[in-house]
Amino acid sequence: MSLSTDLEKFTSPDNILEGAPLSEYTTFRAGGPCAALVSPENTEELRAVTAFLEERGVPYFVIGRGSDLLVSDSGFSGVVISLRKHFSGVSVSGTNLTAGAGALLSKAADEAASASLSGLEFASGIPGTVGGAVRMNAGAYGREIRDCIESADVLLPGGEIRTFSKDDLDLSYRHSVIEEVHGIVLQASFRLTPGDPALIRALMDDLNGRRREKQPLELASAGSTFKRPEGYFAGKLIEDAGLKGYRFGQAGISEKHAGFVVNYGGATASEIMKVIKYVQQEVFRKFNVVLTPEVRFLGEFPEGGDPENTDPEGPEISGDPGED
Repeated sequence: MSLSTDLEKFTSPDNILEGAPLSEYTTFRAGGPCAALVSPENTEELRAVTAFLEERGVPYFVIGRGSDLLVSDSGFSGVVISLRKHFSGVSVSGTNLTAGAGALLSKAADEAASASLSGLEFASGIPGTVGGAVRMNAGAYGREIRDCIESADVLLPGGEIRTFSKDDLDLSYRHSVIEEVHGIVLQASFRLTPGDPALIRALMDDLNGRRREKQPLELASAGSTFKRPEGYFAGKLIEDAGLKGYRFGQAGISEKHAGFVVNYGGATASEIMKVIKYVQQEVFRKFNVVLTPEVRFLGEFPEGGDPENTDPEGPEISGDPGED
């Protein structure tokens, strides 16, 4: 009996795609297939699917839009659980907005604006979903999820569903407790403030205009590739290292914003990874600063070691990707 057949015990066959090409489910537009992609229709189906996979020892990975993820060219041997299709509802009650984990941040911000609620304007252009934003405390233009979130409902290993308050989430720069407890965000509630809808829309338009002007939105990427090192800006370090516009194969550093590794069209995950690691190596060599990726990595990346290495000796790389 195949894995897909087993999964059909918990959700409709229409919600299961065997051998799904993950390049079609990530904003980097690169990477190989997974064993199966499943889109549970509700919390009970999600809980049943994860319980089955945990019992069988089958690895699984949860995605929303796949906007902060690089999948290896060999793909992922486990199951990818997508929340984008069925966990995307947004509702407003008074000054409280509740959004499913699979809801786009842009949709949540738009619904808030339509309800004359301020506080999510900063998120209107972040290319991810609510679940991922909570998990990494996403932010832009001086504001973060922790500035407006009230609570999040989280599915824990073993099937328990727990509501985490803002304090419980332990939100800090690109961090929450979600990864540490191996939880899956189901939905989040935000406490917003009444505002003038015209001013809210004007601020959203301004921020999105600045984003279009400064960021390579016309190319496939995972957004900002690296976390901000304390006391520095990743993009400036990369540019000062002379790497703006650097390319390897069809992957490279954006000429528009050096903080973005981009896919110029048809890049492999290996090419993207080599660019990431070369940037780490050169920035460390020139400035003694370690760049840690914001991007998560799924699957086997045999060439070049661990991109999340933060050893004070600096990242290692197998040769110079510019000369391969």
